[in-house]
Amino acid sequence: MTNRSMMMQSMTMQSNWAIRRWRPAAIVTLAATAALTLLFVAPPADAASRHARSSGETAASRDAGEALMAIVSIKSQHVTIYDADGWILRAPVSSGTKGRETPSGIFTVLQKDKDHHSNLYDDAWMPNMLRITWSGIALHGGPLPGYPASHGCVRMPYGFAEKLFDKVRMGMRVIIAPNDAEPVEFSHPALFVPKAEAIAAVPARVETFARAADEAAKTATEAKNAAAAAAREAAPLTASLRKLKGLKSNADAALARAEKALDAAKTDEAKARAEEQKQKAAAKVAELQAQLDAAEADGKSKLDAAAAAQEAAKAAEAKRADAAKAAREAKLALEPVSVFISRQTQKLYVRRGYESVLEVPVTIRDQDKPIGTHVFTAVARAGGALRWTAVTIDNGDKAQAALDRVSIPQDVLDRIAPTALPRSSIIVSDEPLNRETNYRTEFVVALHNQPQGGLAMRKTPNVRVARGNGWDDGGFTPWRGGGQYYYQRRQGWGGWGW
Repeated sequence: MTNRSMMMQSMTMQSNWAIRRWRPAAIVTLAATAALTLLFVAPPADAASRHARSSGETAASRDAGEALMAIVSIKSQHVTIYDADGWILRAPVSSGTKGRETPSGIFTVLQKDKDHHSNLYDDAWMPNMLRITWSGIALHGGPLPGYPASHGCVRMPYGFAEKLFDKVRMGMRVIIAPNDAEPVEFSHPALFVPKAEAIAAVPARVETFARAADEAAKTATEAKNAAAAAAREAAPLTASLRKLKGLKSNADAALARAEKALDAAKTDEAKARAEEQKQKAAAKVAELQAQLDAAEADGKSKLDAAAAAQEAAKAAEAKRADAAKAAREAKLALEPVSVFISRQTQKLYVRRGYESVLEVPVTIRDQDKPIGTHVFTAVARAGGALRWTAVTIDNGDKAQAALDRVSIPQDVLDRIAPTALPRSSIIVSDEPLNRETNYRTEFVVALHNQPQGGLAMRKTPNVRVARGNGWDDGGFTPWRGGGQYYYQRRQGWGGWGW
């Protein structure tokens, strides 16, 4: 072999060795370059729509209005978003797996968190989270394998969840149905019919009561300050009287001991000494009583003024509390009204803005017959009335027959119907209020005849919650998170991630 041939062979071997060494790094470099290209090169104009179609997402061809309701079908593994005129968005979902099933029932959006991370499941990313229970059930973006796979939440396509996030307002109704369900146009005499004059009068009423509450608060503050000043002025006298009363009490005790010693004396000498002690003790008691009477007489005006100021402060505080309550109740008329009627408890509950307004007995015919679970929603104004839809998610009567069986007391209707607004609702159900219902939720209803593993496995935050016919006021610890105030156990509960 010539020198030239040997040189060419050596160069070839070095080149092949260099290529073998370069190949993995080159592949990584090319992959990174491709990734960066994908990030910074704009996709074709219809790429998003092609992706949406391929992922099963659809949108109505018309302009969408405000999102009023989300309905999740466990059976079909789909979520559909509705405005006042019908569906506007649809997408596949992945609900809870066996043993951790997403609970079927009625919920509302309680919290929104754009970039939520779980503190239960390895800091799992749950973007565009829409919380529906404080114990940790939510709708959020996540992987969709094509079957139930979550720990109880409803996973949606990432892009769909991001698009939905800004369209959803706090309090939007979320219905999780075991089967397919959809809202249908509905009318019934029992549905609320507002009065235009009542609604028009609300802002002025709110302003009047707010002004009265401010005045009552100002008066209460002034009365409290006056009581504090009177108490400070009377403080030296009060301390002097307290000291004199203490001395008088000790003198009374000394007199009692002297009298006891006199009774016990056996000899004349002992009796004489005991009598002398008794006289001294009696004189001391008389002296202190005279000082006490004089001090009380001299300071009576100051003491009476302090007592009167204290009573005035209590009365002013009571008026302030009443005025604040009236102002708060007046302001609630600006919120949609929500009514829940339970066949199990035979009660009607009213809430506005998450606040409990009323709880009264209600008459339901054929109490032993299932009535089903129905959600009636005022979706829009229709002239001077409201346009309603109905959604049925559980076996029982049809929606019309269910409302026919309920007799809402007239005084309740007179109180809430005149100011009913769009997004007001009536829920009729065989179920009681679920324990998840608390002072930071709307009504929460879970169907007992459907799997609730994803809800049952979570400990309910230790808050004031509905239980039976009353309320359970547990101890709680204040906590702030995600811009919302709520309460959670510090011990024995995994927090608010999931």
